[in-house]
This record gives sequence, structure tokens and C-alpha cells, in this order.
Amino acid sequence: MAKITVLVVEDEAEIQQLVSYNLIRAGLNVTCADSGEEALARLKAEKIDCVLLDLMLPGMSGSEVCAVMRRGESNPMRAIPVIMLTAKGEEEDIVAGLDCGADDYITKPFSPKVLIARIKAVVKRAVADRSATAEERKTVIVVDGLEIDKGRHEVRLGGQPVQLTTTEFGILSLLAEKTGWVFTRQQIIDHVRGYDFLITPRAVDVQIFGLRKKLGEYGRMIETVRGIGYRFRSTLEEKG
Repeated sequence: MAKITVLVVEDEAEIQQLVSYNLIRAGLNVTCADSGEEALARLKAEKIDCVLLDLMLPGMSGSEVCAVMRRGESNPMRAIPVIMLTAKGEEEDIVAGLDCGADDYITKPFSPKVLIARIKAVVKRAVADRSATAEERKTVIVVDGLEIDKGRHEVRLGGQPVQLTTTEFGILSLLAEKTGWVFTRQQIIDHVRGYDFLITPRAVDVQIFGLRKKLGEYGRMIETVRGIGYRFRSTLEEKG
């Protein structure tokens, strides 16, 4: 397998150098950008497998860069995994980063081993998505007014498109595919990220919070099962 190439978008020189050093030591290729504008230029000019994107940047913010990457069905940058690298650890900031299309986040200060594990996990997930069989790609899940097209990686609610991150899409697909089935947080992590991914159950809760918010009134279909995890329940079951 070819080396993973990571684009590090960070305006603080010391942090950029520290991150690059650890990634190179781990056997990854690294290219850097000091601003959002430079990051987009590099993404157009180079083959990038993953982006480490600082939320706070001069000029164009990390959220804006991520939004541009996710815009348009034919956009070649759309499928590149994005990990937000930020000093902000508040839930609202994390959700904001995920809302704009990031696949994951990691807060400063961070463990180099955890960062590398997360990079490998999101890249592995992206490769798996691209290499899915035709049979897997054509799977469509329909529950009440919710339609999940796994092949097109699209979600529609009442006929209207809903923009989800790769992680949110994976969680929703897992839960909706088996309505009423209770999944533990660890099962959700294993399905969405892979067994080598280092993440806490708390991160799953944050993803669910953002997912419910995007689904609006349908967010109640994702139920919390105290002490265990989550399940997806049809609104028709509620009426019955």
C-alpha cells in the first residue's frame, strides 16, 4: 500500500513542525499549508489522502475550507477525509467542526500516537467506501420519510437532502438498517471507524448530538438506551 499523504493546515509554525515531525516518523508523507487559501490550492494540485485542518486560521477559517471541500457532488475534494485540529474543546465547537463536513476532531494538546491512529482510521474508512462492491453501493434504506442511499452517500428527509459528515452517515446507516436494534457505543465505533481507532464513547455522544440536530424533529427516532447505547425507532412504531 502506498504511503498516506497528509496535508497539515496550521498557521502556527511550531505546531506545524511538531505535527509534521511525528507524522514523518510514523512513515507518512506530509505537505503543509499556512492558510485556508493555500490549503485549497494544494488540494487541487496534489494527491492528498487526509487533511489535518486547524479550525482557527488567518483569512479563510478551517470551517470554511471544509465547507468548500464538501461542496458539489462532482467535487474531487469531497471524498478526502478531514480531521479538525483545534485548541477548542467545547462541545459547540466540536459540533460546528463536524457540521461543516469534518470526519473527526482532535484537540490540542494531543497524543501523536492517537493522532496517527485517527489518520489511519479515516483513510482506511475512505478507501473501504471507494472499493465497496456494486451490490453494497446500491443499497437504499427507507424508514418513514427518511431515505438513505448508501451508494450515492445521500440522505433525504421528506424528499429534501440532508448534509451529513462521513461519520454521521455511517452511524445513521448502521442504526436505521436495523430499527429497534440496540447498539453499544463500542459497536458504533467499530462499525464507523475500524477496530484500530482510538476514540472515547463520549465522542460517539457528540456525533449523535450533531446528527439529531440535523434531522430536526426526526432526531427523536434515535433513542438513547441508558447504560447501553443507541437505537433507531420508526415513528410508525410510536403511533402503534
